[in-house]
Amino acid sequence: MYWPLGAPRIYAASRRRRRPYDDGDKEEVNSERPESDRENILGLRISRSGRLFTTITESSLSVWQTSPVVVLASVIRSKQSLKNYGHNVAVLLRPDSAVAVIQTSLGFLITYSIITDQTARVYQLVRDNGHTRRQSNADRLAVEEEQRGFPEVNIRFRMVIKVDAGISEVLALDEELIVATDRPPAVQCIRWIPDKKENQTTTELMSRMAWIQKKSKVLGMVYDRAMSLAVWITSDGRAYAVQRLASAAGETEGARRLFRGYGFHIPNDHDQAAIKSAINARFSLLAVATANSEIVVYTARDYAGSIPLSHRLEAPASSLSTGTITSLTYSPDGYCLFAGFEKGWAMWSVYGKLQGSSFAADQNLSQANDEGWLLGVSKAAWLASGTSVLLTRNNDHRLWLIEMVKSAVSSCFCSANVSRTLLLTQTSLMIYRGFDLPLFTTLSSDASLWHNVEIPPTYLSVQGPIRSAVISSDGRYIAVAGRRGLAHYSVFSGRWKAFDDPLAENAFVVRGGMCWYQHVLIVAAETDGSHELRLYSRERDLDDSSLLHFEPLPSPVVTMSQTSQDSLLVYTYQNLLYHFVINATPTAVSLVQVGQIALHGIVRAPARVRAVSWILPEHQLRDGDPSQDVACASVIFLVDAKLVILQPSMNDKGELKYDMRVIAHNVEYFDLMRDQLPVSGSHSKWHPESPSAESTLDLPSSDRGLRNSLWLFDGSEMLCWTDVEDLVQAASSENDRDLPLTIAIPTDFYPTSVVLNKGILLGIDAELLQRRDAHFACFRLSIRSQLFLPEALRRHLAEYDPAGAGALALRYQQLPYFSHALEVLLHTVLDDEVDTPPHPDDAILPKVVSFLSSFPDYLDIIVQCTRKTEVRSWHTLYSCLPPPQELFESSLDKGMLKTAGGYLLVLQTLEENGRSSEQCVRLLQRAQQAGDWELCKELARFLMALDDTGDALREAMTSMQNGTQKHELSQPLVTPDFSQSQASTARINGKRNTINSEATSPASSLL
Repeated sequence: MYWPLGAPRIYAASRRRRRPYDDGDKEEVNSERPESDRENILGLRISRSGRLFTTITESSLSVWQTSPVVVLASVIRSKQSLKNYGHNVAVLLRPDSAVAVIQTSLGFLITYSIITDQTARVYQLVRDNGHTRRQSNADRLAVEEEQRGFPEVNIRFRMVIKVDAGISEVLALDEELIVATDRPPAVQCIRWIPDKKENQTTTELMSRMAWIQKKSKVLGMVYDRAMSLAVWITSDGRAYAVQRLASAAGETEGARRLFRGYGFHIPNDHDQAAIKSAINARFSLLAVATANSEIVVYTARDYAGSIPLSHRLEAPASSLSTGTITSLTYSPDGYCLFAGFEKGWAMWSVYGKLQGSSFAADQNLSQANDEGWLLGVSKAAWLASGTSVLLTRNNDHRLWLIEMVKSAVSSCFCSANVSRTLLLTQTSLMIYRGFDLPLFTTLSSDASLWHNVEIPPTYLSVQGPIRSAVISSDGRYIAVAGRRGLAHYSVFSGRWKAFDDPLAENAFVVRGGMCWYQHVLIVAAETDGSHELRLYSRERDLDDSSLLHFEPLPSPVVTMSQTSQDSLLVYTYQNLLYHFVINATPTAVSLVQVGQIALHGIVRAPARVRAVSWILPEHQLRDGDPSQDVACASVIFLVDAKLVILQPSMNDKGELKYDMRVIAHNVEYFDLMRDQLPVSGSHSKWHPESPSAESTLDLPSSDRGLRNSLWLFDGSEMLCWTDVEDLVQAASSENDRDLPLTIAIPTDFYPTSVVLNKGILLGIDAELLQRRDAHFACFRLSIRSQLFLPEALRRHLAEYDPAGAGALALRYQQLPYFSHALEVLLHTVLDDEVDTPPHPDDAILPKVVSFLSSFPDYLDIIVQCTRKTEVRSWHTLYSCLPPPQELFESSLDKGMLKTAGGYLLVLQTLEENGRSSEQCVRLLQRAQQAGDWELCKELARFLMALDDTGDALREAMTSMQNGTQKHELSQPLVTPDFSQSQASTARINGKRNTINSEATSPASSLL
């Protein structure tokens, strides 16, 4: 869900010295040090909040601000300090960014306090607005606050810690420093502040850790506070999941156990040895980079050592081209993994879809343009919003900031964000406009299909970064929310609306999601000590007095979703699922709670739930009372990456209970079409008169054909259940049967939306652009699409359901590329059965051919597939078809002369009676009568390929001269030079295959 965008911004911090003017003036100016005098960046650390980060060189420590990127303070160590303690080799930052720690080459830890002074300001900003415009009170206050500059930061020396045992790795936590030592191998815990007993250091020897391999030491450590878990990498290439143990009363220093852990990555050889690691708390994943540049990802199921393999990520190039992995880090929301290599970088979605890489770059051109960000990475760090990545290189003094664009689904999971591609950058939104345009426009990759919207700088400067964004189901409205408050935008008018009163804006934070109900924005908000749902109208100004409705809640909202047009599901941290009906009249809109479900004992960790929806039976949708929906609905939860169905039933006491079944794993997102499409007989009765909130319920019939489908993406392919009713029945514990098979649609891009009415998967690919006439490279987003109809039809045919395949095809038959979809179906099935011949009873090809015969383009589809298929596959294909002679005759009878010409080469290749010359003469006569001179030229070439003496062509000419005008045909027929046409081959699918010693290459053009 992340893609690189544009060209990076480059930053460099250099020492400055002052020198007087030559004319003796007392005024002094700053001058930069020469390029050769700049020190290379050796370390990079970012704070937990993401607002500050630190860098070091051999002799300096700098503190930077992330937005915008500027140096706030820097300290340079003296020569005596460098001599006594050694030069800098690594930097650490306490998570609250209050203390920085420098590790030196002589085994010392130097600590500095980072003090922010809110009363003092640096870097006063001057914004040129270009022209005077009307500003609201909130705008003026935001501009004034921005122009004040940034709080001043001071760096003060704190203390020096000597580690006599040698330092192999250091980890900075909230309460203490964890130091892994060399001699002897041990782990020391150094508290920032001594405890009540004035103890500051505790140590545990690794030889006393029974769970770790003997004679090994720790070389790498990472920690995640949300999981309260660390990953240690040891010198023997193993990786351990480690927890810090609380001190027990009465324990002596010698008997104290500080850590417990479990080995989960055990290499079989040196190539599989662990060298880097990263933790993904959102999805409970542990990633380990190995010596052979592979990334192995494990799932942390519990804290008792159950950490099985999840999946593997292969480098986008060979290990010789990439070098070893130098940095590994997950995005703040866990949806993307970034890996830095010695010779480049790559990034994947959480379950393995490659989403960007530098290895497609021209290395020579990159070196010539000094584009170090494409040539290798030493350190990498995500900024807090996840919309940019900081990179450093070995032997370089610069920082590169690569802008990232991410899907709005990663921050606000709702059906509208899934169905319509909305992307979020650091300062803007990108809206894909192709959904409402003609068919072939949707398939275009034209960059003009992106509608770019700048988020108001006045809102960003105060409330940035943007934490969530949501689009309406009709694509008309967008809302964004930052640290406080919100703002919304109309695509048609191009106008933003934000709070005019800063106090009202700062009074609440959006947490738990947002969604649009026509022109009404529903927001899960938290105020001081209270939680509520708020309803705002796009037609009114943003103000507390214009609030349409608010619904108090007893606990914070985890997630919410809109289903069946007028139903709202709200899941809270109390493990309660509330069902609201949106009660709308021409004058007011409100929420009415009609039910709730207690999920205690079913969902163990409410915070792990990423999305919720439900499936109602058809009869309940048509005629049921909304207050009874909770009693018959099958609830769908996305917990971490597991898609779960909860089935309602009654126990012996007549109480409602739920049975749980996991139906899919490794789910990055899912799309239940019922949540997008109008349902006949749904509870919604409101049709606002406002033109800005018109109903968009008139959808093509093709949409309704798959309105019961459920789609999901697992990181490698899109999966689909065509009927959720069947899925619900199969998932029931009473039936205890296997789940229906899914339709699997592999893609070479990241699919972001399923466009049902157009039969395609829409997705995005990041393309690296390099030109020799430009001195920089950049990434751009490329719109990609793929037909899903061939795989859907194949599944119906494989399950002996030609009626279902016919009904599905009927709904899409009006698409201009429908015949192409059928051709893709035939081509993929043919290739699969040629490469892996199935048992005759399991063969799908005969069913596909029989199915295609019911369509008027049947003969064209066969010819087109033949043209694009290797000759070795022809025997398999035509063994399921009538003889080529019959297909040729059928084409002639229907006047499909070009198609008939395509079957001539098939006759020549597969038939042994040599009748292709006779058929060619017949077709040539028909083409001459129809005035198709292009086809005549092709047929003439074919006759010369069959008989290089020219006798066959002369015979055909003689038979055609009766009743024809010879000059109309003679000129185009004698023009080609056939002297070189002795034997040839045909190029099919990019491969050259010998056909016949009597055929010539022009003959293949008939296909």
